[in-house]
Amino acid sequence: MGTQQSPIVSSLPPLPILFSFFFTVYLIAYFLVFRSWSPKIRPEASSCLISLAHGTPAVFFSSFAILSDPTTGFAAPNTRLQNSVLDFSVAYFLMDLLHYLLFFPGDVLFIGHHLATLFVFLTCRYVASRGAFAVLTLLILAEVTSLCQNVWTLANARRRDVEFAAKVYDFLSPPFYVLYSIVRGFVGPYFVYRMCAFYASGAAEGLIPRWVWVSWIVVVMSAISVSIMWISNLWVELYRDRSGKLEKKVT
Repeated sequence: MGTQQSPIVSSLPPLPILFSFFFTVYLIAYFLVFRSWSPKIRPEASSCLISLAHGTPAVFFSSFAILSDPTTGFAAPNTRLQNSVLDFSVAYFLMDLLHYLLFFPGDVLFIGHHLATLFVFLTCRYVASRGAFAVLTLLILAEVTSLCQNVWTLANARRRDVEFAAKVYDFLSPPFYVLYSIVRGFVGPYFVYRMCAFYASGAAEGLIPRWVWVSWIVVVMSAISVSIMWISNLWVELYRDRSGKLEKKVT
């Protein structure tokens, strides 16, 4: 007699419910959790909270969805659970896109990033119905730093007026930068290289349309390039800040 699987093994809730979840978390963050924060940073803080609700769970969901599929591969058919995890991330990015369109309509970089990411998830989920292994692995690499990054972002938002936030920011910056640099600067590019080599070899011919996997590669390489520039600038700022503090101590 086979063992009965729990619902989480087969699938997550449907997309509308997942979107409602992130929408509710955002409202709770905006009107309750961060109600005493300045109106200028409340939207960003609320975005961080839904990112926290998405990032780490997405890493675990994606890892489980990949490991539970014995036929995992760059061109393997998506399983039901893998499609559900893709919907989970689609719901989050739709909610965060709505946040940017409402509060930061001029932030073309982040809006473009979210649209491109949604394109990858949606084509993998609803057009190709294959390649979830590649897309979910990239999701893991993107979100494995989410917890640290969001705490760092929240601390950064309040470090000018809250001493504890400044201490958290100073404490987290170096390890966060190191982790982010490793993931986005080395592991991510290596995995994209493997993706590119597999698809360019023709192994996915007739399974995943060429325009789909080419667009995935372009989107991911662009995102990694922007990430590398972003973390490089942060390293420069950290160096200048620490050098300035050292000079003050010496003088």
